[in-house]
Amino acid sequence: MEKKFKRDQIHIIAENLIKKISKNEIEFATVVALSGELGAGKTNLTQEIARQFGVKENIISPTFVIMKNYKITNKKFKNLIHIDAYRIETPDEFSHLNWKNIFSNKDNLILIEWPEKIAKIIPKNAIKVFLSHIDEETREIKF
Repeated sequence: MEKKFKRDQIHIIAENLIKKISKNEIEFATVVALSGELGAGKTNLTQEIARQFGVKENIISPTFVIMKNYKITNKKFKNLIHIDAYRIETPDEFSHLNWKNIFSNKDNLILIEWPEKIAKIIPKNAIKVFLSHIDEETREIKF
């Protein structure tokens, strides 16, 4: 899918992505790799997905803590894990987060901002989402 959208339409994009995610039948976690330049909307999309899954907490990009875990009540997922790999220099730095256990749990929905920083450990079946900044109000999404 490729679509241009206004910032106030992010809920529609999130709905479409959630439908795609929910159809995934794999025995491991569902991983969504969110790529795009600063300001493209990666965190906004994550916030909207979390909201639609019922997360009440304020979602901010975990740039300094790298990872945040949110409990969700959904037929398919129990945890929304938000990762910001922006500050990661090598995938080895990521190993202290217990990546293998997080990935092996099919109850986890993992949203990763800046996945190119840890490309070697992103699963091949990850859903790849590319966001780009068209202008102040318009974004483009491909997945």
